[in-house]
Amino acid sequence: MSWKRRQDGLLAMINFPPYSLQMLTSRHVLVGGGGGSSKTGIANGFEIFEISHNGQQFVAEEVTRYETGPNVVMNSATYNNGKKIWLVAGQESHCQLYNIQLKVVTAENGEISKKYNFPKREDLRQRRKGSKEEPSLKRENIEDIKNDSTTEKHKKLQLLIKPADSIQTDFGSGQPLQRVVRISPNGNIMATGGTDGLIRLWHFPQLNSLHELKGHSKEIDDIDFCPKSKQIATVAKDGKLIIWDVNTFNKNKELSWNPSDAEKCIFKRCRFRKTVADDNPSNPKLLFSISNSLPSRDRSRSKMHYGFLQQWNVDLGQMDRVVKYKENLSELAVSDDGKFVAVGTMSSGTVDLFIAFNLQRLLHVPNAHNMFITNLEFLPTSLDGPAITSNCETAVISCSVDNKIRIHSVPYRHTLPFWLFVIFIIVSICGAFILCSYLGL
Repeated sequence: MSWKRRQDGLLAMINFPPYSLQMLTSRHVLVGGGGGSSKTGIANGFEIFEISHNGQQFVAEEVTRYETGPNVVMNSATYNNGKKIWLVAGQESHCQLYNIQLKVVTAENGEISKKYNFPKREDLRQRRKGSKEEPSLKRENIEDIKNDSTTEKHKKLQLLIKPADSIQTDFGSGQPLQRVVRISPNGNIMATGGTDGLIRLWHFPQLNSLHELKGHSKEIDDIDFCPKSKQIATVAKDGKLIIWDVNTFNKNKELSWNPSDAEKCIFKRCRFRKTVADDNPSNPKLLFSISNSLPSRDRSRSKMHYGFLQQWNVDLGQMDRVVKYKENLSELAVSDDGKFVAVGTMSSGTVDLFIAFNLQRLLHVPNAHNMFITNLEFLPTSLDGPAITSNCETAVISCSVDNKIRIHSVPYRHTLPFWLFVIFIIVSICGAFILCSYLGL
């Protein structure tokens, strides 16, 4: 049975269209987007929010804003090794590398202390202007200190964005554009794809060219690494979903599926299931994808568009399960523990959450946004730092060009109460005695 909600928790309203979501720590989410290079008056850049739970709902507080000038942020990826955080962002035909520095700012009675000052930057605007070095990500995120003068001090984590190298990753004719970027789970390889149809692999974080994968004839839509960083999945507008071997750069499998001979679909997104039990034969390597039907050339046929959420067994190269939608799908996300899958729709701005292994729907949020979903990101369970304490089993963040950031949570699924279980046992025993007496046993 699935939960159904309308207008789940609003985290933030921002002043630019968001296209990318990335979790930086266990409670900090980065939102990237913008209005483009034209003089629209809409800024391009990032905002970082700290998420917490007040006992009733999730809330978000902006902690950092960074503007990227005329370059809109259409896609991004992050890597956190427990000591450093890197951010890569697609800006037109280039990929920009950033270092995320963590500072601790001190507030006295709700006001930031003025004895600490950040270095001034023309392109960096901070809401809080105090800092102190943070030696480890594992330190408590918020610390309360009280002195004899009853002045209450709070220390909060501040994240500073520092630009580093920039490289051109797409060389398509016309207007080259990087459409997707991913970093492998082991942090050694970065993969990019764009309008020229090539998958480019780079040494990370040096950003030196490693290899080019040639298998698609049209622009790349999505890329994802498997949890062991040994395989990479790619989808493009040519309708292909290809599994590559990262070590040999060879094509392992090419997956394809259409609902019928008369209906054709094109893949939109792909995500491997994230799990630490990949070496266990009883846990098959799963890949999730979303695809959308193409308009029929037969005018007598229905003009309705369909979307599909698919679960694939990568080793066997076959599809195990599929969920059909009566509208196109726009986004896909898988939780870092491999237990949940989230889908965002194109027309209605709906968000759905599923159990990963059987695609049973847990949560349905119709019209979560006024327009199509541009990105989805689960709250992490494995990043360093104190986790958000809440009464939910999982939660996913969504964004849309309606400039809203929302969070959708699933409460813990409770089992039968102990007293009901005891009554069930007693009734079962009594029933067994009555049946034995009736049969004369």
